[in-house]
Amino acid sequence: MRTESPALAPFLRSQTQARLLSELLLQPGVKRSVTELTRLVDAPQSVVSKEVGRLVQAGVLVDERVGRTRLVSANPEYRLREPLTQIIAATFGPEPVLTRLLGDIEGIDQAFIYGSWAARFTGTTGRAPGDVDVLVVGAPDRAALNEAVVAAERELGLPVQITRVSRSAWERASEPFIQTVRAKPLIVLRLIGDTP
Repeated sequence: MRTESPALAPFLRSQTQARLLSELLLQPGVKRSVTELTRLVDAPQSVVSKEVGRLVQAGVLVDERVGRTRLVSANPEYRLREPLTQIIAATFGPEPVLTRLLGDIEGIDQAFIYGSWAARFTGTTGRAPGDVDVLVVGAPDRAALNEAVVAAERELGLPVQITRVSRSAWERASEPFIQTVRAKPLIVLRLIGDTP
């Protein structure tokens, strides 16, 4: 089965490859099982295993066996690790980076990426996004959100805009802004306590 190159990074092989790289390169030293990666990148295990094999063979990733489990991580010795990490952070980084940074903030009921980044992630072609738009549902502390924005911008090399709405406003969906956001692609950020 041939897959399309991702609209966010058309020079990469596939969306699965890009998401694997974002999960591993943006968290150096973190080891993930192929089963866990399959869940995180939302792809069939056979596809993930094949892509991991290619990336290990190329030296981008390293793997090890612990019993029957295959653990995979970024290869710190890979010669192009730094520039590749920068490219992945700027293209596919928003989902894992924002999931990590927003995951510990109390008062967030849900969080989504919307706008041009979400459109490219879901396959709509066009220019590379110049920023990342995030919608947070709930009543989190503004200072904590601001800290997350600063950290995300530093890691991604892109401006991050966070809009906060109450749970009741999100559920009513009577405001034109919320109606517009709901009508276009949304990327759900899996936060702590969310079920896959």
